[in-house]
Order: sequence, then structure tokens, then C-alpha cells
Amino acid sequence: MTRHGVAQRLPRLLSLVPYLRARPGVPVAEAAADFGVDEKQLRRDLELLWMCGLPGYGPGDLVDLSFAGDTVDVVFDAGLTRPLRLTTTEATALLVALRMLHQSPGVVDSDAVARAIGKIEAAVGTAGERAGVVSVESGTDERETTAVVRGALDRGHALRIVYFTAGRDAVSRRDVDPMRLVVAEGRGYLEAWCRRAEGVRMFRLDRVEQAEELPERARPHPEAEPTDVTHGLFSPRSGHRLAVLELDPQAHWVAEYYPVDDVRAPEEGVEAPLPGPDGALRVLIRFADPDWLVRLVLGLGGRARIVEPDELAVAVRERARQALSLTDGA
Repeated sequence: MTRHGVAQRLPRLLSLVPYLRARPGVPVAEAAADFGVDEKQLRRDLELLWMCGLPGYGPGDLVDLSFAGDTVDVVFDAGLTRPLRLTTTEATALLVALRMLHQSPGVVDSDAVARAIGKIEAAVGTAGERAGVVSVESGTDERETTAVVRGALDRGHALRIVYFTAGRDAVSRRDVDPMRLVVAEGRGYLEAWCRRAEGVRMFRLDRVEQAEELPERARPHPEAEPTDVTHGLFSPRSGHRLAVLELDPQAHWVAEYYPVDDVRAPEEGVEAPLPGPDGALRVLIRFADPDWLVRLVLGLGGRARIVEPDELAVAVRERARQALSLTDGA
């Protein structure tokens, strides 16, 4: 097993026994979903637990499990009943994330989040005070947009939104039938059926410039299936292409603002998502419109360059030459 595999599996193994103790007779499929793995992987984890236990490692020392059909119970827990404890760093990060959610009205159950914050603060003590100095407030416009969207969802009404699409650097007006609000990767999204695109789309709330609840009812669409965000919010589409950009430190924001598939140092073979010696990063970015990507790189004023594909790198150089020739002739 690789080091990465161990790092993922060990916390799951340590959490399985207290989880199963709290849910006697839980279906294996449900437990696998809660831990974010498939049933086959979870059964391998359960088989490994049979070899874990107290010194002596004989009968009566090892974890004992009982299977009945597709459910599982813990017969003997070998003392592994206490859940994992959060480190101070982990507790601080969790508190910051929860406070961000709490300040996004309508996206989640604010009362439940507030109760969770209170319990974690009581458990970790000064870590809660440290998290309190971090500003996590979302913008007023985003909070107002979220409130309008939540109202339309509650009343089953359609929405009219003005939306900025970063990938095309364009603003459009759309009538949509809202499906749900989603929090993913630290941001709020409206998932809705877009009548113009005739498909399900994710709209980032901080990019919704206007939101208006319409008096008409939202239309049900048989094809409108919720997006599976288990493996990431955005999946490649048939019209998407990939490009490799190298970003100077002043342009690192590109990797946060636009969906990217990979972030790494620019040296060959370096896989750590850290800046190189000069602070540069290489990102793998998806795009549908080549002109948009060329405009993005030109607008960064030399703080980014296209490594691949070659034809777009050539296009950037050619447009830059044209711009300079016009300047020289002025």
C-alpha cells in the first residue's frame, strides 16, 4: 500500500469501530457511503479489523464483527470505542469553515451549525478563540442572493438571474428552475435547470449579479438529476479542452478563481502542490473558448504564460506583437 493510501485508510479504520458501535446493524452500503468509499473497499477494511486488537492477539483479544445479510455489528471492540480527537489545528480549521457556513444564510441550517460550533468550542477551548480572529464573512450581495434563492426554493418558484460566466468572460440573463443549494469547496452554489441551456447547471452564488424570484411555478424536468459531487464539483464536458498555465506569484489567484484540475511546481516530475523556487505554479485548466484563454493570459500582463497547447501559446505571442506594433505606431 502506498503512503498516500495508508494516510487515507488509517483514520477510516480507527473511526470504524466507534461508528459501528453507535449504529448497530448498519447496512454495509450505508456505512460505505458515510465513509466515502465503495462497498468492496469497506469490506476489505472490515476484514483487516479482524486482525487488530490487544496484545496477545489471540481469541478474545482481536476485534470481532458479526455479519447478518448485508448488515454488520461489533461483537468485541478491543477498546477501540473512543472516536478520534481533533488536533488544535484541525479544530481551528473546522471552526473557521463552520463559521463561514453560519454566515451564509439560507444555505444550511444555521441553528444546527451554531450548535456544532458551540460544542467544538467547548471541547477545544483556546482553539475556538484562535479561530475567532479569522474573518470569514461573505459579501452582502451574496447573502442577499442566497436569501432570494432560498425563498424561491421554499415557494417552488422559478428564478431570473444575471450571471457572470468566468470561463467565457461574459454576463448572461437566464430563467432557471431551482433544484437545491449546494456548499462545495468552501463556496455556495445554486443547482438549477437552465431553460436556455436545457440542462442542469451549477451557478456560483458570488457570480450571480442579480436574482429575481418569478411569480410562475418552477417546472419539473424529468432529466433534471442532481449532480454527483462526490469526486468534485465540476466534471469535464465534451466541449472542454485542457491547457497548462505557468503562473507568477501575483497570478496565483487564477488557480482559486477558476476550476483547475491540477496545481504543481513547474519543475519536471515535481508533484507537490507548492510554488517552485521562484514562486511559480503550473496549473491544468479547462476551457471551452480558446479566445477566452488567450484574453485571460494577455490580461495578466506577463504574469502568466501558456505552456500547452502550443497553438494557443503562439496565439498569445502574435496578439501581443500586434498590440505592441499598434503602440509603436501611435
